[in-house]
Amino acid sequence: MSAIVWDPTEVRHAPTPSRPRLVVIEGGAGLEDADGGLRLTRRGRLVLLLVAALAVAAFLALTGVRGADATEPGRTVTVHAGQTLSEIAAAELPGRPLDEAIVAIQLANDMSTAQVSAGQELVLPRS
Repeated sequence: MSAIVWDPTEVRHAPTPSRPRLVVIEGGAGLEDADGGLRLTRRGRLVLLLVAALAVAAFLALTGVRGADATEPGRTVTVHAGQTLSEIAAAELPGRPLDEAIVAIQLANDMSTAQVSAGQELVLPRS
């Protein structure tokens, strides 16, 4: 097995970081950095990144971190004939800007559009 080590020294003169040179090491020895540290390949860095991302996701899942409005249902309202989602949002969530109130209701009800129908029950997020 052989490895290639990138040594930032100049070939002709004193060491200069601007002119690196390659050194080939035979036999698998020399996988450690010249300073004694361990060098990671691109694949190794990717694996470490994925492990860290999975650890963060597991932590968030175990601690119960969720979206503020989408998972905290409040009360429900029934849509009357001729009502729109924006009218319901303005009437039921008056302390919020209209666009935020509409999105909060959509998230609380897993809606992909702003269309509602008469008789539909909507969960309102806590304000």
